Amino acid sequence: MKLDIDNIKTYAPVILFVYARPAHTQKVINALKINILASQTDLIVFSDAPKSESMSDSVKEVRKVLETIEGFKTIKIIERKENYGLAKSIIEGVSSVIETYGRAIILEDDIVTSKYFLSFMNEALEKYQKSKKVWHISGWNYPIENTDIGDTFFWRVMNCWGWATWQDRWQYFEKDPSRLVESWNRRKIKQFNLDGAHDFWTQVVANANGQLNTWAIFWYATIFEKQGFCLNPTETFVKNIGIDGSGENCDDKDVYVSSVNNKYPLVFSEKIAENTIATERIRRFYLQHKLSFITRVKYKLKRIFSL
Repeated sequence: MKLDIDNIKTYAPVILFVYARPAHTQKVINALKINILASQTDLIVFSDAPKSESMSDSVKEVRKVLETIEGFKTIKIIERKENYGLAKSIIEGVSSVIETYGRAIILEDDIVTSKYFLSFMNEALEKYQKSKKVWHISGWNYPIENTDIGDTFFWRVMNCWGWATWQDRWQYFEKDPSRLVESWNRRKIKQFNLDGAHDFWTQVVANANGQLNTWAIFWYATIFEKQGFCLNPTETFVKNIGIDGSGENCDDKDVYVSSVNNKYPLVFSEKIAENTIATERIRRFYLQHKLSFITRVKYKLKRIFSL
């Protein structure tokens, strides 16, 4: 089904979270502002404060970049006076903005978008707004074979490389790792782990033990417990440029690279159920690139499901 993107009365705001990577931030903004709907979109930027003196200059450089932003309907920049960290910043930032707008599109400072990213996200938000089984819209997809699965598909797992949701779903977000550890059985954990293909559960345990302080795994857990579905484009509308050694928890190896989709419009899935073909291909991807927990933390833990 094709919606008329021009008939959507109110476009979702974009929330951008930035920290201490000025060059990455500039690339993200440059790509976002050439989106078809940029001039009709409110941009809200949360700039975190440095967590140490050594990061001060980089944060200042990022804030200089933010001063040059143009090309959006409105621009609001929130400069934190103290360091929140990404988890707290995203949880509080998304909650405050989505309460006002009812929906939101979320980006971090290393997610470069296709010029049709905003079109895809807004159209998906509009189409599935009343479909309460749909909880999350992802702008990214794994580098898997794209035949026989359509332009979009539903599955159980949440991706946070450019994503969107609605206030009436996000209000159920809960970060309570101890409750999950105490209440989930082996069968539930296996299903959460994509039927054993990837160990997402380890991140929940690490949060419960105080080894991690992250957010995204708990948004996935919230959706999973509510038996919700996540929409993915078959061809990704974003590229992560942060897997280059520049982040605090990353390496410079990228097995998640996909060609960015610059084609639009596309056909949205009508049947809201897990696409078994796409899910199995992603399972195979994970099994092929299985990594240890320690390697994943070094690799880019905060970008897949962790922060």
